[in-house]
Amino acid sequence: MDRNSIIGFILIFVILIVWNQYFFQPYIDKENTKKVLQDSLARVGNISTESNETISAEKIIQKDSSVTTTLDTNITVPSREFVLENELIKIQISNKGAKITSAELKKYSKIITDKAGVESKIPLMLLNHPKNQFHYEVPIDGQILSTKNLQFSVQEESKNKLTLRAALPKGGELVEKFILDDSNYKLEHSISVNGTSLSQPIKLHWENYLDRIEKNVAYEKMYSTVYFKASDAKTDYCSCSSDDTKELPNKKVDWISHSHQFFNSTLMSAAGFSNVKNETHMMLDNAPEMKLIKSDLEIESELITNKEFKMQWYIGPNEYNRLNEFKNGLADIISYGWSIFGTINRYAIRPLFVALESFIGSKGIIILLMTFLVKLLVFPLAYKMIQSQAKMSALKPEIDKIKSKYKDDLQKQQMETMKIYNEFGVNPLGGCFPLLLQMPIWIALYRFFPATIEFRQESFLWASDLTSYDIFMNLPFSLPFFGDTISLFAFLWMISTLVFTFYSSKSMDFSANPAMLYMQYLMPVIFWVMFNKTASGLTCYMFFSNLLNIAQTILGKNYLFDQNKIRAQLEVNKAKPKKQGGFQQRLEQMVKDQQKIQQDKSNKKK
Repeated sequence: MDRNSIIGFILIFVILIVWNQYFFQPYIDKENTKKVLQDSLARVGNISTESNETISAEKIIQKDSSVTTTLDTNITVPSREFVLENELIKIQISNKGAKITSAELKKYSKIITDKAGVESKIPLMLLNHPKNQFHYEVPIDGQILSTKNLQFSVQEESKNKLTLRAALPKGGELVEKFILDDSNYKLEHSISVNGTSLSQPIKLHWENYLDRIEKNVAYEKMYSTVYFKASDAKTDYCSCSSDDTKELPNKKVDWISHSHQFFNSTLMSAAGFSNVKNETHMMLDNAPEMKLIKSDLEIESELITNKEFKMQWYIGPNEYNRLNEFKNGLADIISYGWSIFGTINRYAIRPLFVALESFIGSKGIIILLMTFLVKLLVFPLAYKMIQSQAKMSALKPEIDKIKSKYKDDLQKQQMETMKIYNEFGVNPLGGCFPLLLQMPIWIALYRFFPATIEFRQESFLWASDLTSYDIFMNLPFSLPFFGDTISLFAFLWMISTLVFTFYSSKSMDFSANPAMLYMQYLMPVIFWVMFNKTASGLTCYMFFSNLLNIAQTILGKNYLFDQNKIRAQLEVNKAKPKKQGGFQQRLEQMVKDQQKIQQDKSNKKK
């Protein structure tokens, strides 16, 4: 690893330091869940949701929307759970509030670990937390009717369709319909208020506690939040690392998505929601829940009075193709990164992965092939780097002469070395720029593996989940950034980097700046600390990429470039008229400034 490579790695290190500071800061729990309905329930007696009930709605309707419940007057309705099911998903809907109480994704599972460290798989459930809320607040005659505890009766029921109704206190009815797609994660949902008029919008309140689903909780927190899209704007989201609130007054919002790292529950409407307010609240590290997400929105009265306000649910995995079918930016909830990094992942890395996946089953083998193909793609840049190193090696005898001539004057050595570079037409930083051009690909891959559900719970070699860190050894203590385990892929990357550094530094001269030599060996160790808790798919890619780098450099130096030819070309460059570039001028001026500073220090000592 030469000086130019070190500069590039330092830049990457700075980026990753900022990254970690931003995403892995301590989480503060500001959750304060309120218990409501107690007073209202006390007025009507001890109500059991597991039994039949007969309550007069007029007696318990309240002006305070936070405690309002109602039931159809003198109607006895048994509490029931209804099931809508296809081959992919099983959805349970309660007639209490006509809300979804759970959604089981049949193709996916959650891994739990008992006290003995034994892992087992359980069904993966969404929207099933007992404290979740999803209810409407309906304005009727200056009062607010909440559907939170409203008992609905069945109007129509089949395997994939459910229609529930509740009579309103002073005439009219509230009707909700659910229709599950035969072979997808789509659930059609509509609500209508019939037989009465509404003068104000209906408010919808949605609270969703996100349980811990994945092995790497730090990653899961980093990729879980609420996404939303206004009709005239790009996809936006609340902070993933701290409590956050975003309001959109007087704007139409097309969809709202409560998203985990790999799964989401999204509510959409072509007519749009109004006055949307989204919130994320971080939970304590020892809490069973990861985050609390809240969404408050409004449905315009003219859209729901005596007509169906149609919505659509997507409750399922963050599969790019499925989400992209909905258009309207829903696939943006897959956190592939921002700006150029997201573009690279969506339109370069992912298509390459999909093409390989079409005929290769092993995700580990796919990573190996991706590593090779990406290396092949950036080979022209790597060629420039190796060529620059070859030129520097060819000039080493000239540099050695300067060292011998000015062995007691480091500043003079640097000055004369710059002259040699200019004389032979060699840019000492020529190998750095190709490295910098590769950085967007590396950063894109840093986001690709932990955001791609196809790698979830996929094993390769000793790694059990390519979207999480692999565990080679458990430590009896925990270190900041590093954690309490050792990742073997990350460790092998560090060792291979150190070996490569040792090989590359043999032909390099660090006498003018000995600190660079030590920095070369220090940087891989620092990066190892940073990468120890990253996705094993990424560290696997890095390790194999490093092996290819070693092979590429060895072959390049020994077979691709002939030192005699390189030297001959440098002699030709030497004979050409020289026009000093701006960069070269700045480089020499920097050396002169450094000399002047050193000279001033010496004069002060005298």
